[in-house]
Amino acid sequence: MAFRWYQAKLKTAPLLTQSVTTAVLFATGDVMAQQGVEKKGLDKHDLLRTSRMACYGGGIFGPAATKWYSFLASRVHMSTTNRTIAARVACDQFVFAPVNMALFLSSMAYLEGASPQERLQKAYVPGMVNNFLLWPWVQGFNFKFVPLEFRVLVVNFVALGWNCYLSYLNSSGGEDGKVTEKPIGKEGGELPP
Repeated sequence: MAFRWYQAKLKTAPLLTQSVTTAVLFATGDVMAQQGVEKKGLDKHDLLRTSRMACYGGGIFGPAATKWYSFLASRVHMSTTNRTIAARVACDQFVFAPVNMALFLSSMAYLEGASPQERLQKAYVPGMVNNFLLWPWVQGFNFKFVPLEFRVLVVNFVALGWNCYLSYLNSSGGEDGKVTEKPIGKEGGELPP
């Protein structure tokens, strides 16, 4: 019943439906990062961070991915089905993914009052490396087996874990998450290495 309702909404209002779905799932990914990975606890949960993730998902990624997948389906065609899928995955990974990663990290940094340039320098390469480990496989499956109207939804469900990672990557600034404070000696100076 709920799936039929969702399917109907995808047909009558695809952009709005994909955007709302993406906002909810981006926020869920952030909650998973804060509570499951970072173990902040509910009393220290950063609601503004979750809100920023939801806004990015619903306002930028959802609409962009919806339009992007339509563009790929209508414009990228090769001589065979498998070549078409490979070309779409290549376009997705070498055009959309790098732009989206840069936009995500820089916009999050800006909204947090941090330096977008510094965030990109620290987090862009680790984010893209991990992107290339996961998303070509997901998108190959997505473009081969999933009807166009459900591709953003498939990406969003896989992205629950990915958004958890992105939220963590963004909040750690690309660092490995380890605290690198130096121990303080008795006189307040740093201890020698």
